[in-house]
Amino acid sequence: MASVYPNSTLEECAALKRVEGTKSDSAQVYDNLWARHWNEWMTLEKPNLFVAPLNISKTVWKVGPEVNLNAALPRCPDVLTRWHIDDYAISPSGGSVAFLARPPTQNMTWLTNVNVYLASTDGVSKPHLITQHTHGQASAPVFSTDGRRLAWLQMETPGYESDINRIYIHTIATRETISIAHDWDLSPHSLVWSKDDKTLYTITGSRGRNLIVAVDVETGQRKELTSSGASGSVRLIGNQTALYIYSNQDQPGDIHMLDLASGKTKQLTDANKEKLNGVYLSSAEDFWFNGAKGDKVHGWLLRPYGFDRRKKYPIALLIHGGPQQASIQGFMNSQWNPNMYASAGCVTVVINFHGSSTYGQNFTNSIRHRWGDYPYVDIMRGIDYVTSHFSFADKTRMAALGGSFGGYMVNWLNGHTDEFKCFVSHDGKFNTISGYYGTDELWFPEWDLGTPWQGAGRAILEVNNPERFASSFKTPTLFVHGEKDFRIPITESLGAWTMLRRRNIPARLVYFPDEDHWINKMGNSIRWYTEVLDWITTWTHTAPPYHIR
Repeated sequence: MASVYPNSTLEECAALKRVEGTKSDSAQVYDNLWARHWNEWMTLEKPNLFVAPLNISKTVWKVGPEVNLNAALPRCPDVLTRWHIDDYAISPSGGSVAFLARPPTQNMTWLTNVNVYLASTDGVSKPHLITQHTHGQASAPVFSTDGRRLAWLQMETPGYESDINRIYIHTIATRETISIAHDWDLSPHSLVWSKDDKTLYTITGSRGRNLIVAVDVETGQRKELTSSGASGSVRLIGNQTALYIYSNQDQPGDIHMLDLASGKTKQLTDANKEKLNGVYLSSAEDFWFNGAKGDKVHGWLLRPYGFDRRKKYPIALLIHGGPQQASIQGFMNSQWNPNMYASAGCVTVVINFHGSSTYGQNFTNSIRHRWGDYPYVDIMRGIDYVTSHFSFADKTRMAALGGSFGGYMVNWLNGHTDEFKCFVSHDGKFNTISGYYGTDELWFPEWDLGTPWQGAGRAILEVNNPERFASSFKTPTLFVHGEKDFRIPITESLGAWTMLRRRNIPARLVYFPDEDHWINKMGNSIRWYTEVLDWITTWTHTAPPYHIR
C-alpha cells in the first residue's frame, strides 16, 4: 500500500512530489469535506494498493512493474476529498486480495460506509464489490486457510461508528454472503481462522476485559477461552495452540501460549522483568453498583503505594473517552495508566458508565442524546459507592481527570458539582455547538447528538452543552491540548480556560504545539505527567511518595 497522486505510478508520483516542492505558494484549496482528518490536512496523495512481481536472478531480487489494484474503482470528482484503501488481506495462494475502501463521494464526513472488494492480484479483472447490500463500516478482512472464503467484521447501521460488529462470511466461488452469530450482543474486533476453517477466533470486549473467544463457523456458538485481563494479537501455531499478547493492570504485555483444547495458558516472555524491579503496580479490584436507569454499572479501583487501610487517601477518578469505549483491565502505555496515579498516592477509580462498550450493545447505545445525563449519574453514584464501601477513600479530597469525551465529562462535572477539589481536562469538548462545526468527522456528533441548524438537533446539543452551565463552573482545572488535534480543536480548551481565568478561578493551560489528540512524544509525555500529577496532588493536599518536579 502506498500513497500516490491521482492516476500515477509510483515513479510518476515521486516525480510529481519533487515538482510540488518547487511551488511558489503553499495554498491548498478545498471545496468539499473531508478537508482534514485526525491530525493531517488532505492532500492529493491517497492510499492505493499495488501488486508487483518479485523475481530472482543470480541471487539478486528484482521487483517488476506494479499494478494499481484499485485504479479501476469509481473516483470522486474532487481529488482532494477522495479516500481509498484502509486495509487489505492476501489469500493463502497469493492469487486474490481483499481490501477495504470508502465509497468515492463528497459526503465522507457524515457517512461511515466502508466497502469490501475482492480482486485478482494479476490486476487483469476489475475488483468485485461484495458489500453492496450493507451500508455500515467493514473491517478486519481475513481469508480462510483454504482460500475459499473471506470473513470480515461488518457494522450494519449507517452513520454509527460504534455500532456492533457482525461476523460476515463470503464464499468466493458462489458469491454467497452470510452472517454468523448474529444473536451475539458483544462486538468482536479481530478474526483468525482455525487450521481446519471450522472456527473463527476473535478478540471481544466483555465486562471491561478483552477476551479470546472461539466462534463455531457452522452454528455461531461461542466459547470464551480466556477470562481476565486484556488479550490481543492472536496467532495460531499448529492445530491446537495459539500465541497472544496478554496484559493486566499490574502486568505489561507479554507473549502467552494458549492450548485451544484444554484452555490452559502459559507465559512465555517476561520482557520488562528487570525494568519493573522495585516498581509499584497495583491490581484492579472490581465493584458493581446501581447506576442510571437502575442498571448495574461496573467499576474498579487500584490501591495506592504504601497502602495502609487505617489511613485516608485522595481519589483520582479517571474518565474514559469515546464515549462508546471502555476502560479495559489491561496495561496501558499512554497518559491514562491507572497505576501512575496509584503510585502517586491516590486511590484510583475507573467507572465504565453508560455508553461504555463490552457490556452489551444496548448499554453502549444508551449514550445517544444523553452525553451529560447517564454518565454523570453513574459517576456520582459510583463515587458514593466507593466512599461508602472503601473506608480508606477520602471523599473530601477528590480529583477527576479525562481525555476526549472524558475531557467533555470533566467540563460537565464542573458545571454540575463542587465535590471535586480539582479537574484535568485533556482535549475535552467545552461547547457542543462550536465542537460540531470544528470537528473532522461529522457522523460522530450527528449520530450522538444532532445537527445545530435543525430544531431538534439544536435542542439536544444544547441540553448536553457544558458551556451552557459556565456560570456554575468553580473548580480549579488544568487544561491540556495539542495544536494538531482536529477531532476536538484547541479552541475548545482555550474557551473553557479563558472563561475560568476571566472569572478569577484557578486554571492552567498546558499547550503542545506538536501533538494531536494524544501525547505521542516521550519528552512531552513526561512533561504531561509532571503537570498533571503536580496539579492533582497540590489541590488534594497530597504528599506524593516521590518528588514530581
